[in-house]
Amino acid sequence: MTRRYPIELERDNNGTLLVTCPVFPEVTTFGEDEADAIVHASDAIQEAIAARIDEGADVPAPPSSSRGPAVLLPLTAALKVELYRALKESEMTRAELMRQLGWNRESVDRLFRLDHESKPGQIEAALKALGRTITITVERAA
Repeated sequence: MTRRYPIELERDNNGTLLVTCPVFPEVTTFGEDEADAIVHASDAIQEAIAARIDEGADVPAPPSSSRGPAVLLPLTAALKVELYRALKESEMTRAELMRQLGWNRESVDRLFRLDHESKPGQIEAALKALGRTITITVERAA
Protein backbone atom coordinates (compact mmCIF):
# COMPACT_ATOMS: atom_id res chain seq x y z
CA MET A 1 0.00 0.00 0.00
CA THR A 2 1.63 3.19 -1.19
CA ARG A 3 0.75 6.19 0.95
CA ARG A 4 2.86 8.92 -0.74
CA TYR A 5 0.95 11.43 -2.82
CA PRO A 6 3.28 13.68 -4.84
CA ILE A 7 2.86 17.43 -4.59
CA GLU A 8 4.22 20.28 -6.64
CA LEU A 9 5.59 23.40 -4.98
CA GLU A 10 5.88 26.67 -6.84
CA ARG A 11 7.13 29.95 -5.39
CA ASP A 12 4.27 32.45 -5.50
CA ASN A 13 4.67 36.17 -6.18
CA ASN A 14 4.04 36.99 -2.50
CA GLY A 15 6.84 34.77 -1.20
CA THR A 16 4.68 31.80 -0.21
CA LEU A 17 4.71 28.39 -1.84
CA LEU A 18 1.74 27.41 -3.98
CA VAL A 19 0.96 23.70 -3.56
CA THR A 20 -0.89 21.49 -6.01
CA CYS A 21 -1.28 17.73 -6.29
CA PRO A 22 -1.30 16.09 -9.72
CA VAL A 23 -3.39 13.17 -8.44
CA PHE A 24 -6.10 15.48 -7.05
CA PRO A 25 -6.65 18.46 -9.37
CA GLU A 26 -8.97 20.04 -6.79
CA VAL A 27 -6.11 20.42 -4.29
CA THR A 28 -4.60 23.89 -4.19
CA THR A 29 -3.13 25.34 -1.03
CA PHE A 30 -0.07 27.22 0.16
CA GLY A 31 2.61 27.37 2.80
CA GLU A 32 5.07 29.87 4.19
CA ASP A 33 7.91 27.39 3.63
CA GLU A 34 8.22 23.76 2.47
CA ALA A 35 7.38 22.26 5.87
CA ASP A 36 4.30 24.45 6.23
CA ALA A 37 3.28 23.70 2.64
CA ILE A 38 3.45 19.95 3.28
CA VAL A 39 1.24 20.27 6.37
CA HIS A 40 -1.34 22.27 4.39
CA ALA A 41 -1.08 19.82 1.48
CA SER A 42 -1.72 16.86 3.80
CA ASP A 43 -4.87 18.49 5.13
CA ALA A 44 -6.07 19.42 1.63
CA ILE A 45 -5.44 15.94 0.23
CA GLN A 46 -7.28 14.32 3.12
CA GLU A 47 -10.20 16.73 2.58
CA ALA A 48 -10.24 15.85 -1.13
CA ILE A 49 -10.28 12.14 -0.32
CA ALA A 50 -13.04 12.60 2.29
CA ALA A 51 -15.15 14.53 -0.22
CA ARG A 52 -14.72 11.80 -2.83
CA ILE A 53 -15.71 9.13 -0.32
CA ASP A 54 -18.79 11.17 0.68
CA GLU A 55 -19.75 11.48 -3.01
CA GLY A 56 -19.10 7.78 -3.74
CA ALA A 57 -16.45 8.79 -6.28
CA ASP A 58 -13.19 7.00 -7.02
CA VAL A 59 -10.17 7.78 -4.86
CA PRO A 60 -7.05 7.48 -6.99
CA ALA A 61 -4.11 5.56 -5.63
CA PRO A 62 -0.81 7.36 -5.32
CA PRO A 63 1.75 6.53 -8.00
CA SER A 64 3.88 3.51 -7.15
CA SER A 65 6.97 5.69 -7.26
CA SER A 66 7.55 9.42 -7.32
CA ARG A 67 10.40 11.81 -6.72
CA GLY A 68 10.30 15.15 -5.07
CA PRO A 69 8.07 16.42 -2.31
CA ALA A 70 5.16 14.25 -1.27
CA VAL A 71 2.55 13.89 1.41
CA LEU A 72 2.52 10.69 3.42
CA LEU A 73 -1.09 9.83 4.15
CA PRO A 74 -1.60 8.94 7.84
CA LEU A 75 -1.86 5.19 8.38
CA THR A 76 -5.48 5.19 9.57
CA ALA A 77 -6.54 7.35 6.63
CA ALA A 78 -4.71 5.05 4.21
CA LEU A 79 -6.43 1.99 5.70
CA LYS A 80 -9.82 3.69 5.41
CA VAL A 81 -9.16 4.50 1.75
CA GLU A 82 -8.25 0.86 1.11
CA LEU A 83 -11.43 -0.23 2.90
CA TYR A 84 -13.47 2.16 0.76
CA ARG A 85 -11.87 0.83 -2.43
CA ALA A 86 -12.50 -2.77 -1.32
CA LEU A 87 -16.15 -1.98 -0.59
CA LYS A 88 -16.62 -0.36 -4.01
CA GLU A 89 -14.87 -3.23 -5.76
CA SER A 90 -17.00 -5.82 -3.96
CA GLU A 91 -20.19 -3.95 -4.91
CA MET A 92 -21.38 -4.56 -1.35
CA THR A 93 -23.35 -1.78 0.30
CA ARG A 94 -22.54 -0.33 3.69
CA ALA A 95 -25.83 -1.80 4.91
CA GLU A 96 -24.71 -5.28 3.85
CA LEU A 97 -21.34 -4.74 5.52
CA MET A 98 -23.18 -3.64 8.66
CA ARG A 99 -25.22 -6.86 8.68
CA GLN A 100 -22.15 -9.04 8.09
CA LEU A 101 -20.28 -7.40 10.95
CA GLY A 102 -23.30 -7.23 13.26
CA TRP A 103 -22.61 -3.55 13.94
CA ASN A 104 -24.89 -0.53 13.92
CA ARG A 105 -24.93 1.86 10.96
CA GLU A 106 -23.01 4.64 12.73
CA SER A 107 -20.14 2.28 13.62
CA VAL A 108 -19.80 1.27 9.97
CA ASP A 109 -20.12 4.84 8.69
CA ARG A 110 -17.29 5.97 11.01
CA LEU A 111 -14.98 3.51 9.26
CA PHE A 112 -15.22 5.69 6.15
CA ARG A 113 -14.76 9.08 7.86
CA LEU A 114 -11.15 10.21 7.77
CA ASP A 115 -11.75 12.57 10.69
CA HIS A 116 -12.70 9.66 12.97
CA GLU A 117 -9.87 7.69 14.58
CA SER A 118 -11.17 4.14 14.10
CA LYS A 119 -9.46 1.28 15.87
CA PRO A 120 -7.22 -0.80 13.58
CA GLY A 121 -9.06 -3.95 14.67
CA GLN A 122 -12.36 -2.52 13.41
CA ILE A 123 -10.88 -1.69 10.02
CA GLU A 124 -9.29 -5.14 9.88
CA ALA A 125 -12.63 -6.82 10.70
CA ALA A 126 -14.39 -4.85 7.95
CA LEU A 127 -11.67 -5.73 5.43
CA LYS A 128 -11.94 -9.38 6.42
CA ALA A 129 -15.71 -9.24 5.81
CA LEU A 130 -14.82 -8.03 2.30
CA GLY A 131 -12.36 -10.89 1.79
CA ARG A 132 -9.27 -8.73 2.30
CA THR A 133 -6.32 -8.84 4.64
CA ILE A 134 -3.78 -6.25 5.74
CA THR A 135 -0.09 -6.71 5.14
CA ILE A 136 2.44 -4.35 6.66
CA THR A 137 5.82 -3.23 5.40
CA VAL A 138 8.03 -0.98 7.50
CA GLU A 139 10.73 0.99 5.69
CA ARG A 140 13.44 3.36 6.77
CA ALA A 141 12.40 6.99 6.58
CA ALA A 142 13.94 9.01 3.77
